[in-house]
Amino acid sequence: MGSAMSHSVAPSPPPPIQTYPGGEAQPPKEEGESKKSDKVDYLNLPCPVPYEDIQREIMFSLKPELFEGMRFDFNKPLSPKFSITHSVFMGSVEVPNTPDVIKVPNANYEFGANFLDPKLMLVGRVSHEGRVMGRVKCDLTDNLILKINGQLTHEPHYSQGMLQLDYKGSDYRTQFSIGNNAIYSANYIQSITPNLALGGEVIWLGHQRRSAFGVAARYNSDKMVATAQLANSGQLALTYVRKVSEKVSLATEFVYNSMSKDVLATVGYDYFFRMARLRGKFDSNWCFGALLEERLSSGINFMLSAEIDHWKKDYKFGFGFSVGDF
Repeated sequence: MGSAMSHSVAPSPPPPIQTYPGGEAQPPKEEGESKKSDKVDYLNLPCPVPYEDIQREIMFSLKPELFEGMRFDFNKPLSPKFSITHSVFMGSVEVPNTPDVIKVPNANYEFGANFLDPKLMLVGRVSHEGRVMGRVKCDLTDNLILKINGQLTHEPHYSQGMLQLDYKGSDYRTQFSIGNNAIYSANYIQSITPNLALGGEVIWLGHQRRSAFGVAARYNSDKMVATAQLANSGQLALTYVRKVSEKVSLATEFVYNSMSKDVLATVGYDYFFRMARLRGKFDSNWCFGALLEERLSSGINFMLSAEIDHWKKDYKFGFGFSVGDF
């Protein structure tokens, strides 16, 4: 008679740990092996920002939308993608090309409509004077973007339009633009390292029969952005933005024109409070400017603007409200 027998299999002992000279459990790294992870993969560089947005960080701090008088903006969402806006402005505007500061009273009302989709953006504005403005941004493919800007007005020579194609490669971007009055432009920017990008731009003014070109460089990291732009007109622009913390950014700009020998240096700041945002600037022409945006409640913001130009003896103050989610 057979009998069933059970057998227990003893676990095999773990393999011995191999040791190397010095008592290490792993083989010693060869010279230079620790630096392999720090090497730059030049075949997989990031795509840079568009050439026209090289100085976008400096615009937040040094170019706030200052105004004089009173403004009121209202935004009403009608659907997740469609909304309408109403904008009222009452104040004064400066007469251009005059030696002294001359201001005239001005009031304006604009009605707008916005359609925002991940691949299509339509923005339209019409003023009480009959001026119509429109913007289109359409992603034709994952790499090709079409942009159209236009303005129609009854004033002679003030209507304008522009069509732009923006192609985004793996580590470069190039744009081609065609505007009215036979204005053509092309620019190209490419990442040289993970932090450095270089580019250039060429513009042809058909009616004036002259051309312009420029070169630019942009260096960015987690804490700072530095840019340099040089045009054939002799103008050199250097900018530097430093992110001090999550709430504070400091910015500087230096502009020099070798033709006119004009020099302008500007410093600015961008500070986020819990319920407000304060931006300000001060330049070498003794011009001060600041813009305060404070959230009073959900969907209601208060704006306070001030600019003091001691050199021109020009003083601007304004306040306003924005209602709705912008």
